Amino acid sequence: MSRIPVSVVVMTKNEERNIEKCLRALADFDEVFVIDSDSTDRTVELARELGAIVVPFQWNRKYPKKKQWCLDNLPFSHDIVLYVDADEEMTPPLAREIAASLPRFDEGLGGAFIGFDYSFCGKRLRHGHRVYKLALLHRRRARFLDYNDLDVAHMWEVEGHYQPEVLGGTFVMKGRMGHNDHDTLYHYFDKHNRYSDWEANLREKGLMNDPREANMGMRSTLKRIFQALPFKAPAVFLHTYVFHLGFLDGKAGLDYAVARAMYYWQIGLKSNEVRAARLAAAKAAQSDPVSSVSQSAR
Repeated sequence: MSRIPVSVVVMTKNEERNIEKCLRALADFDEVFVIDSDSTDRTVELARELGAIVVPFQWNRKYPKKKQWCLDNLPFSHDIVLYVDADEEMTPPLAREIAASLPRFDEGLGGAFIGFDYSFCGKRLRHGHRVYKLALLHRRRARFLDYNDLDVAHMWEVEGHYQPEVLGGTFVMKGRMGHNDHDTLYHYFDKHNRYSDWEANLREKGLMNDPREANMGMRSTLKRIFQALPFKAPAVFLHTYVFHLGFLDGKAGLDYAVARAMYYWQIGLKSNEVRAARLAAAKAAQSDPVSSVSQSAR
């Protein structure tokens, strides 16, 4: 059988525990790039053994970040690009659906949303919050936005929790990809601690939910409503555990709902901290205008 004419991008940094499973599940695709950020484990060795094209990446702390850098610089053989994280796993039904959907891009569409079967604490969650990402793109009709986030503490090289801007329409895949988000709970909470720094800063800048981002259905409107909610953490818990039946996943469903709520609780606290720091800086500038002018000149 001929392979699926799609170029896959897998972004890695020390993914020795995940990379084999991820790449073996992508065997049906014609071209697979592993974009590696100075891994110190066996990630690169294993990727090469499995036939991936390994490309080293070092972020210069400027735009473009890693995903857009790939669109700008990789020697793709195909116009359709699939982004896969190393902790994600392609499924045969989704691979077949992607192959069957390729003619839709010839009609001018720009991308497709893919849903994920999320695993938490070792259990696959069948209910609760469903994550969708615009992971399948026409490389000439999509661009990841520069989100004015280079000044955020603990910033990382990959674009944050937002979708690219897309020319042409989008569609949603029925098939799903597996997603085991963390090796350990330390890894999970460490990653979301950095994510919450990023999101708190962007919320205070008024930069969340850029209207240029591609969105599914009513999600753009729902995001704006959520942004205006005063008590986001309880709302997230109810959304995940009650409205989307997370309680049917047992203890793992409860733990995941609590973890999601804690994430938004963190964002709220950090937003207050960022706001207070900016107000203090503004007051200091007003009380010492000479110093403020001198710093601006620099």
